[in-house]
Order: sequence, then structure tokens, then C-alpha cells
Amino acid sequence: MTPITNIDDLKHLYRRRVPKMFYDYAESGSYTEQTFRENTSDFDEIKFRQKIAVDMSNRSTTSKMLSHDVSMPVALAPVGLTGMQHADGEIKAARAARDFGVPYTLSTMSINSIEQVADATNAPFWFQVYTLNDDDFMRRLMARAKDAKCSAIVITLDLQVLGQRHKDIKNGLSTPPKPTLKTLLDLSTKWRWGLGMLGAKSRTFGNIAGHVQGVSDPTNLAVWTNEKFDQALDWDRVKELRKMWDGQVILKGIMDVEDAKMAVNAGADAIIVSNHGGRQLDGAISAIRALEPIVDAVGDKVDVYMDSGIRSGQDVLKALALGAKGTFIGRSYIYGLGAMGQAGVTKALEVIHKELDISMALCGKRSVTEISRDMLMMPSDFATRWS
Repeated sequence: MTPITNIDDLKHLYRRRVPKMFYDYAESGSYTEQTFRENTSDFDEIKFRQKIAVDMSNRSTTSKMLSHDVSMPVALAPVGLTGMQHADGEIKAARAARDFGVPYTLSTMSINSIEQVADATNAPFWFQVYTLNDDDFMRRLMARAKDAKCSAIVITLDLQVLGQRHKDIKNGLSTPPKPTLKTLLDLSTKWRWGLGMLGAKSRTFGNIAGHVQGVSDPTNLAVWTNEKFDQALDWDRVKELRKMWDGQVILKGIMDVEDAKMAVNAGADAIIVSNHGGRQLDGAISAIRALEPIVDAVGDKVDVYMDSGIRSGQDVLKALALGAKGTFIGRSYIYGLGAMGQAGVTKALEVIHKELDISMALCGKRSVTEISRDMLMMPSDFATRWS
């Protein structure tokens, strides 16, 4: 097999090995996909300042995220339907993250349940929750996360309504896949995936099936969203949700300075600058453009993390130089998972780590604690072009 040297190599394998329905689910944005594309392309406007004749020995990428020691400031982001990208996908991703020394975040919309992931790993993980209008379910969900020894929760704030993703509608996205002729023809070419799924611990939403009432079709993400997601969400409601959990809380989906300030007031321990990977509000600016003004506004009060668009260790380095204390990757590790299972997630982390380490060194830095804004050259209006 051709050596895997970058995340795109994993993406090519992923596309060949995973059913189109689930490839498209991950590799798409809402409406025109402008924001989805610019999340990655806007990184290209940021350039590094190379430094020479600097001692590059004894380098370290170790850091902390939410007071936890990490091998590099990268966490695996919550991704719904991960267990449809590869059999027992959440378990395999959590194990890869554990072995590499980075945090794993389990999605409410996971295929493997909280309990299955906890039973299969011996390291604490983070758990992502949506803002649902069912307090009984929310309390029971958080209690289950506490019993599973989850060390923090991530509350997603940017999905009160589901942004339309044309490909999901056209593909008839469901889990497990419905046996239409189109789907069966595609699955017939993905025998490796199918064989794995025969032995999977779960093939539907493990955190929801058997735990919630009043949902007419729990296999359908759009139905669940329309019936249970809290469209009346406001900051008072965020504070109520914060009180349901007595541990650390990260608020995800912050793209505005004033919202960042409100998140701090709501009791966040950290925030994630994120536009949901371009899957919600199409036409919004990229997360990397939104990052620096938010760091300037609240960075001394709360840890600021960033996701949406990271495909390399160089992207991680740019986000850190703009003030992020850590980053989250979603599609980058999903490509690896779909391509090669747990080994593919590990390979994705190895690729990103190597790129981060080497690029950091060539910028004259030996530690992520030394990374700073003066490493970068970028347009003066990068963060204010559309202010």
C-alpha cells in the first residue's frame, strides 16, 4: 500500500471503503457549502515566519486541556454516527485517543452508547450533549455520563434547528441504512464495511434507543432534531443546563465575541470557537477567522479552543498561534477511522502530531508553550474583513 503521509491520503481510502451515505454525512456542509469550504481554505491566507539558527532539540508538544495532561493540544471532536463509519467506531476512536494521550469526546448521537465506550476503555472521556427540551432525559443522560466517569461535558449550542444538508436528504440518511435499491447497490461494493457491521455492538443511536419516549423514528436524525431539540434555547436555559452537571463544562458553537462573553457569564470552563464544521449556518465566516477576536475578548477568563476546518498539524499550529489553548479535530480522524479503523485514527493523530512538531521547530519554537502570534504573517484585515 502507498505510504500514508497526510490526512488526504486517509480521506481517499475512506471514500473507497465507507458507504456513500455515511461518507456524504461527514464530508458535507449545509446549503451551498461555502462555509464548509472556507473553514479549510482560509487557513491558506495565514503564513508562517521561518526562523533559523535556533536550537530545535528537546522539543515537546505536551500541554494541558481542561487541566488534563495531553500529548498535544488536540482533542477528538464529537461526531454523530461515528459507529456507522466503522463498526464500533466510537470505541475504536476512544481507544486510539487514550493510547495517544489526547481527549476523546463522545456525541449524544453516537452509535456506541456511553456505557459501551466506558466498558471498552479505561480512560475518562468527555461527553457532548445537545440542548434538548426534555429535562428528564437530560438529567438521566448526564447521570449516565457521570456513572461512566466522564470528566467533562461539552454542550453544543448551535443546533437548535438542523441546517439542511442536501446530500443527507438525497441519500435518505438513516441508521441502520434502509434497504433501498440504491443503498443496497452501494453496500454491495463495501463488503469490508458490511462484514464489520455484522459483529458491531450497536447499529442505531445507542444513547437514545430505549432511553427516550415520544420519538416516532429514532433512526432518523432529522426527526429526532425536530421533535426534541430546544428551539427556545436562551442563556437562562444554558445556565439551567450548566447546573445539571457538577463537573467541568465546555460550551461549543461560539462564533461571536458577545456570545463568548455570555458563555463566560453562564459558567463555562472553556469554549469552542466552532461553526459546526460548516454544517449549520452556511454563509458564516470560518472558525479560524472568528478565533482571534474571541481570544482577545475572553481569553484571560476562560480557555478558548477551536474546531472546524483543521486538516493538518500546521492548521493546529496556526490556531494555537492565534491564541487557542487547544483544538478539536472531527473529519480528520473520521477519515482515518473509516479507512482503517482504530489504526487509522492513530495514523491521523500521528500525521497531525508530526506536522505540528516539525512546523513548530522550523518556526523556532521548541514547546507549544512558546507558540505566539509573532510566528505568523497574515492579512491585516483577516479577522475584520466582514466586520
